[in-house]
Amino acid sequence: MFGIFDIPPPDPNQMPLTNSPWPVFLILTSYLLFVIKFGKAFMANRKPYNLRRVLYVYNLGQVAYNGIYFAIIFYYIIIVQICNFQCMENFPFGHERKNLERYMHYAYFINKILDLLDTVFFVLRKSYKQISFLHVYHHLMMVLGCYLVMRFYGTGGHFNALGVLNSLVHTVMYFYYFLSALYPGMKDSIWWKKYITISQLLQFAIIFLYASYVLLFSKGCGFPPFLLWVQIAQSIVMMYMFGNFYIKAYIRPKQRSKSN
Repeated sequence: MFGIFDIPPPDPNQMPLTNSPWPVFLILTSYLLFVIKFGKAFMANRKPYNLRRVLYVYNLGQVAYNGIYFAIIFYYIIIVQICNFQCMENFPFGHERKNLERYMHYAYFINKILDLLDTVFFVLRKSYKQISFLHVYHHLMMVLGCYLVMRFYGTGGHFNALGVLNSLVHTVMYFYYFLSALYPGMKDSIWWKKYITISQLLQFAIIFLYASYVLLFSKGCGFPPFLLWVQIAQSIVMMYMFGNFYIKAYIRPKQRSKSN
């Protein structure tokens, strides 16, 4: 199975954690084992840890990280328009923007690894109800997807659209998490909480429509059709799961309160 990794990578100068499948494999395996079994076993006879100060730093750091990432990508993609929206292929080596593309994609990959700490903090605080299948699947696929794209396709391309949308959503989401940690009593009274889920649904709807448009109308585009199909399929899966979460979290409670 691992013979596929003998194929030379598109980037001959692989960055840390990407020059072998083992670092990512070990990170994700350790994450799953901790979240599913060993973390809960470790916390079985312990009180929840008070991580408020850690969460202040982590959430504000994520707001800054995602906000700066969004600003840079938005500037170059939307303002400077260094890419053709109808066909965003990755830049060839020697292109003046190639290093920018490489480093920004790598920064996004590192951020997805940092996102895994969300679940670790849930375990250490015994907030097990927040560790849903959607939560774990989403974190897992983002890290794995980022790595596989860099390893077999390269950096950039139409995945820039996902990066700019996802970083914007995560900037808002982590700001909400920061407020929740700072004012625990206000957690359920922040009126725009549900709009975070709506924005997540919207981002996957946009990715679905955008990938479908490129696949159908951008003939001759060098971006691999297989990766467009992956974006479409993954968007459908995520829209279904986030939509199901939204119904359970916001629609059904209102219906039950009205019936009572």
